Amino acid sequence: MSTQQRLIETIVAIATPPGRGGVGIVRVSGPRVDPIANHILGKIPKPRRATHANFRNAENQLIDQGIAIYFPGPHSFTGEDVLELQGHGGPVVMDMLVNRAVELGARLAKPGEFSERAFLNDKLDLVQAEAIADLIDAASNEAARAAMRSLQGEFSNQINTLVDELIELRMYIESAIDFPEEEIDFLSEGNISGRVRAILHRLRGILDNAQQGRILREGINIVIAGKPNAGKSSLLNRFAARESAIVTNIPGTTRDVLREQILIDGLPVHVVDTAGLRDTDDIVEQHGVTKAWHEIRQADRVLLVVDDQADVDEQVGDIVIQLPADLPLTIVRNKIDRSGRAVGEQDGPFGPEVALSARTGAGMDVLANHLKACVGFSPAGEGTFMARRRHLGALQRACELVENGLFQLESTRAGELLAEDLRQAQLSLSEITGAFTSDDLLGRIFSSFCVGK
Repeated sequence: MSTQQRLIETIVAIATPPGRGGVGIVRVSGPRVDPIANHILGKIPKPRRATHANFRNAENQLIDQGIAIYFPGPHSFTGEDVLELQGHGGPVVMDMLVNRAVELGARLAKPGEFSERAFLNDKLDLVQAEAIADLIDAASNEAARAAMRSLQGEFSNQINTLVDELIELRMYIESAIDFPEEEIDFLSEGNISGRVRAILHRLRGILDNAQQGRILREGINIVIAGKPNAGKSSLLNRFAARESAIVTNIPGTTRDVLREQILIDGLPVHVVDTAGLRDTDDIVEQHGVTKAWHEIRQADRVLLVVDDQADVDEQVGDIVIQLPADLPLTIVRNKIDRSGRAVGEQDGPFGPEVALSARTGAGMDVLANHLKACVGFSPAGEGTFMARRRHLGALQRACELVENGLFQLESTRAGELLAEDLRQAQLSLSEITGAFTSDDLLGRIFSSFCVGK
């Protein structure tokens, strides 16, 4: 079924989380909202006013009492007629209301379909629609503020401004190419090189902000690895600020993967503790070591924990040679409360080293700052907006295209090639806001949303 065919259908869903609660909301959107309201409520409520009403079934029996709000299109979230029924948040009551709407001609909404309709009806662009899901899923105050800035259109406005500049520059170049009899050296008269460089500078700035937004949204995956009894579980407990893992002097205590999610100045960090890496005849521990290597190879960064009282080379040498060559690695010199080493960070033969004590907490601030620096993270400022990997990909492609166009301009003075690179860059940026996109991409984006949003 095409997108336009689906828009003529009326959809219904529970808009509040599953389970029992004080209030539950059923949302209906589409052309059959008026008859559905008449049958369930006995009337169509006044627009945008909370109306106390009885919710009735096909036999005119009372299902529930609550608040009904009617939003006639196009002045609604989806741009269509929308009815919200706010009743008691019991799953049976909510299901009865949904089933009644289905009996009256609605169908169950797919995940994200309300937001998709808002996009298709020009109530939101694609970035703003995605920001709704990001705001719901925000793991920190900083992430919530960044998502709200995207929802308010700050990211979209920057992209739209760049697109307008690209279009204006393309028009100038293409008109000069089409009318060569004017005998104007458009490459120098219009300061084309300077204008292209200005666009590239702005693109790179937006890309930097988008990198911050992507980190705010997704966080980083940190895997704690090392030999048995190096203090890996103590480090996890220190990160989590609670006893998440069992800590003993017996080697091989940790045999499975343990996970904690923490925040470092608003940076979401997914910390994974793993079994000690060693050869063992214990079958259970072997499984733990296998799982540890699996987690290590998927990490954004590995914290290789060593006992600072012992020889570091012996503890990490055979592990480092098995790591992927491009995997970021930090050596954590633990137990400095016993070795006497001072807290600090330095470069070592295997990569950066951080000296700390997981037992006392000394040096944990150094490790936190090190992790933030490794990903280029700073607490969200006023210019930070929420971004996704697809946004980064589109921005990176646009940067590469503009860079290539600038090279063509300055090396061969090929205006035609520059114009084509600018056109492709414009299309890449338009994918971000959804001005140029495909149904397949829309399906992937909105299918990850909550039902009822």
